Amino acid sequence: MDAAASRLMWILGLAGLLPFAAAALGVVLAPEHWSGVARGALIAYGAVILSFLGAVHWGLALRAPPQEAWATPWRLGLGVLPSLGAWAAMLLFETAALPLLAGGVLLTAALEQTAARHGLVPADYMRLRWVLSVGAAICLAVPLLG
Repeated sequence: MDAAASRLMWILGLAGLLPFAAAALGVVLAPEHWSGVARGALIAYGAVILSFLGAVHWGLALRAPPQEAWATPWRLGLGVLPSLGAWAAMLLFETAALPLLAGGVLLTAALEQTAARHGLVPADYMRLRWVLSVGAAICLAVPLLG
């Protein structure tokens, strides 16, 4: 990946943390009524992002070279499981939904790290992925701390 694309990836990735941070701050700082809205927004955005993370692996599976064909079932599975977890989180109370989403984001990153060790996920992506995953997980945990 060239430097301009890498820079853009970081800018857009970090911008994706802004809704997490805004909702987490809303939970802590807003009046009670708006705090509840912020909790809902945090869960909804967490579910959207967790689903998005799975889609990355469908893209990798569709563009995989023939020597990576062995990984296709794993990639497709990793493409679907985050969406199922996100959907389940949307059905749960926040005390269960938030840890499920935070754990799902971190577990997906951990599985991607394993794939990266086999050359199946770009190293540049993994550096950004961990920054974003930890940031998202911290924001998702904020309502559980108070």
